Amino acid sequence: MKFLITIMFIALVSGYACTSQKKLSYLNNLPEGRGSFPAQIPEYRIQKRDILYISIKAMTPDGMITDFLAASRGNLSTNIMQSESGQYIFGYDVNPEGNILLPVIGYVHVEGLTTEEARKIISEKAENVFRDAMVECKLLSFKFTVLGEVKVPGSYMNYNNYLTVFEAIGRAGGVGDYGRRNRILVLRSSPEGTKTYRLDLQDKSILESEAYFILPNDVIIVEPEKSKIFNMNLPMISFILTSVTSTITMLILILNFTKG
Repeated sequence: MKFLITIMFIALVSGYACTSQKKLSYLNNLPEGRGSFPAQIPEYRIQKRDILYISIKAMTPDGMITDFLAASRGNLSTNIMQSESGQYIFGYDVNPEGNILLPVIGYVHVEGLTTEEARKIISEKAENVFRDAMVECKLLSFKFTVLGEVKVPGSYMNYNNYLTVFEAIGRAGGVGDYGRRNRILVLRSSPEGTKTYRLDLQDKSILESEAYFILPNDVIIVEPEKSKIFNMNLPMISFILTSVTSTITMLILILNFTKG
């Protein structure tokens, strides 16, 4: 009896513990060589509470090219400017009305625009104040969050124009031992509400998904494998089986003793 229970226990553990190579890989059905996968790069439109980096460079009467907004940022080190707190303090935040307030120029409505569209509007207004001004407009508040079965869950900042879901999960250390690569949930806020996307990192169709490129404030959730619950409870299961086995063995010994 004890031997039979032991065999059943080993078989049960083996069934849950064994993970196929296919489950651990990415893009299993991607063909070799060159393939055509049209990338749907979404255009992010500025929202309320976003933070923008704005610079307006123009030539002064003495022939020097100056950033006329640099004075509001002061003599800051690069480390302070790149920190989240520095960006919040010295960037230009979009207020509840969808405007940013720039020195000399005044309020500029940017909500619902891409950063390039916002740059053009700021350039037009800057021409009324500065001669031959060159304007830069970038999004500072590109934050995304990765949760669930990754090695380092948390919120991260992105300083590139684009970010794929593979890169985002890679920033979080990659999918953990109990993460399901075929069950990725992406939550995306929009003026119409929160959109949800289901992604499969093992299927090439992800390359054509609207959520393949991550947008600011996206939340990525990696779901756990079913075997995680079993492995978490394995010590308790082992204890229960051992106790049951010992009890049955003792009962058999008692019965054999009473019969004798």
